Order: sequence, then C-alpha cells, then structure tokens
Amino acid sequence: MTTSVSTSTTTPRDRRRRETIAEILDAAWELARTEGIASLSLRQLAKRVGMRAPSLYSYFDSKHAIYDAMFRQGQEQLAEHMADVSEKRPVTRESLKAGVRLWFEFCLASPVRYQLMFQRSVPGFEPSPESYSLAQARLADAGRVLLDAGVTDPAALDLWTALLTGLTSQQISNDPTGDRWARLLDESVDMFLDHVGALPTQTGDAP
Repeated sequence: MTTSVSTSTTTPRDRRRRETIAEILDAAWELARTEGIASLSLRQLAKRVGMRAPSLYSYFDSKHAIYDAMFRQGQEQLAEHMADVSEKRPVTRESLKAGVRLWFEFCLASPVRYQLMFQRSVPGFEPSPESYSLAQARLADAGRVLLDAGVTDPAALDLWTALLTGLTSQQISNDPTGDRWARLLDESVDMFLDHVGALPTQTGDAP
C-alpha cells in the first residue's frame, strides 16, 4: 500500500510528497501504455520521475503497492465518470443504454486501465481490501440500477457484467480503433432485458 498522507496537513513537505506520489502514478500510467500494464519497470519509472529506483520505496512499499494505487485511482475515476448515470431515476431502457455507452467509453479511453481494473493482467497482484472495496461499491451501484429496473434475480448481475466486459474485451482486443462491438451495445441491453423480463417495451416501440 502507499504510505498514507494526511490531507489535513498543509506543510510544504507534505504537499511535495503528495505531488511526488501523483507524479509517480502519472509516470506509471505512461509506462503502462507504452510497455504494457504487466511490464512496469521500477528502474524506468524512477528514471521518468528523476530519482533512483530505491527512492521509490520512500513512497510505495513495493511494485504491487504502485499497482494498488493505480487500481484505486482507476476506480475513483470510474465513480466520477459514472456519477450522474448511477443516480439517474427512473431507470429506463434508454437510461441503461446511455449508462452502458458511458461505461464502454471509459474503458476504451485507456485499455491498460481497463486491464488492471477488470482483468488479472498482472501476475500475483491483488488489490488491497481498501482498494477492492471501491470496486465492490461500483458493482453494488450496478446492482441497484438493475434492481430499480425490475431485475430481481441476483444471478442476473453476473450475466450483466459478463455481457459488458465481454463486449469491451472484444472491442479492445480485436477492433481497438473501430466500433465493431460498440455497435452491439444497445442491442445487447435489449437482449438482456428481454431475457430477464424487465422493462418491457411498449406497444408501438421499435423492435
């Protein structure tokens, strides 16, 4: 885990420490984009921020602690990105489709972030309980949205997440600059809702 820094302190030393941690994480994301999320090199990372590799341990206990901070940062960014949609009520087919498109957009904006957050792309890495609780909160948000849409079977949440991550993984892996699977998002939402019997279309609605 990262060394904790009290947000109540305002000394120049504390501010500089927070700035350095942010700089390290920015550099880590840059390296991940060029070298791959599982190929993060502490030597290269330290060089990018103008320090020697051992100095990184003044800010993070280990390489996995850096991954943990990146995972947590990604979850916080996702929560912010989805905030409006997560609270939108009533839930309709169109609002669900809008939320799915927003989530898909977030994932495609940074494939390495998606890999760290939703796939086991780094051998041996598991997020800390504190960081993983943020992921659980996002899953709970999705569950509440489905419940408000009339989806009462708990197993349907697994189907929902498998559907969305499957489409996203296909898009990232096989058509990263196109829209082959993005075009299927609305249809997939309709298929899911029809399958679970939620939010039935009204007579006269488009099929």
